Amino acid sequence: MRVLVAGATGVIGRRLVPLLLSSGHEVVALARSRSRVPADWPDGVETVLADALDREALSAAVERARPQALVHLLTAIPAEINPRHMDRALAPTNRLRTEGTRNLLAAAQRAGVRRIVAQSVAYYYEPDDREPANEDVPAWRNPPRALAPVLAAADDLERQVAGAGGLTLRFGHLYGSGSAFAPGGSFVRQARKGSLPLIGRGPGATFSFTHAHDAATAVVAALDKSVTGVLNVVDDEPAPIAVWLPELARLVGGRPPRRVPTALARLAVGAGGVAFMTRLRGADNARAKLSLDWRPRYATWRAGFTAELGGVGAGA
Repeated sequence: MRVLVAGATGVIGRRLVPLLLSSGHEVVALARSRSRVPADWPDGVETVLADALDREALSAAVERARPQALVHLLTAIPAEINPRHMDRALAPTNRLRTEGTRNLLAAAQRAGVRRIVAQSVAYYYEPDDREPANEDVPAWRNPPRALAPVLAAADDLERQVAGAGGLTLRFGHLYGSGSAFAPGGSFVRQARKGSLPLIGRGPGATFSFTHAHDAATAVVAALDKSVTGVLNVVDDEPAPIAVWLPELARLVGGRPPRRVPTALARLAVGAGGVAFMTRLRGADNARAKLSLDWRPRYATWRAGFTAELGGVGAGA
């Protein structure tokens, strides 16, 4: 299959491209400019240049690519986000998920694309229940103001992809090379310095993690299936922040995280930052396993964190 990958240079895309090639697919990478094309790109990868927000240029690039399938992984997430201004930091990604998706799908339709797989997020479910959420659970109905545009953009993307007969994979908190949980990533730096606290007295938000490799293998599996709609692609062990953060700190040579009162944390990171650290809900992956015949290499974040960060230590 000839596959156009939009977002091929991102955290997932860099894992996906070689997997697609090794699976016998032809790969065309969409890049915004020549400077963004990696020097170590695998042999056999074609490249077309266009900004996803430039409708005419994108349409011409997709026409040149002649893809049979489209993988939409476009994001523009900063390496570090100020939690007080999440809406500002994620605004470019929100635009890619709304306007960029609209442009991509229109171009794909004109090019006769038969299969569409897109990326969304699995951690903005209605948080009133601590049980892991399956895909039927509604999105957060009344999120904090800073998170509302993010949820709206993700919902818009999913609706557009479903309308085009495609599949959206909802990934959990990504880790692996290039992510915030990589050596040198923002979460790891903060955990090492002890500047990432536990907020309030409870267990905190529940995180469902997804290793970048496991996200990529799910995309490869999805290309050969006829499944549509949405699927949670996460590991098998949703974990409260009070469980995973101390383990992260230990692995990277940091001190155990301190606890801070909710009111004090709100002054520092805003209502959106507090909600992100205290109210997120984990996700259930049973439907993805069944529908895609997919299993994560790292069944739990514990195994994945150890593999990625076990040798980092305090001096790294």
